[in-house]
Amino acid sequence: MLRYGSHLLLWQVALMSLRMIIFWGLLIWGLYVLITGSSRHSATRRQSSCGDARQNLDQRLTRGEIDLDQYHRLNEALGYNRPISWPYKVR
Repeated sequence: MLRYGSHLLLWQVALMSLRMIIFWGLLIWGLYVLITGSSRHSATRRQSSCGDARQNLDQRLTRGEIDLDQYHRLNEALGYNRPISWPYKVR
């Protein structure tokens, strides 16, 4: 406790105020990241998993593991109904 006649110096008050502002700022920022980060992460995860499946399918077609008919069937099974424009002739 403060004794009679003692007082806080100006720099001590400024330091306490700065620490309080930093504390509340970090707390609010942490809550914001927690709330918005989880929704962004789940949406990004869904998009990346679908994109990875599409890329994997494209690579399998390129390596010749599957033919074009299988590619179209698997492409539709993944939910990609739009036809692809294949720039090369498939042998």
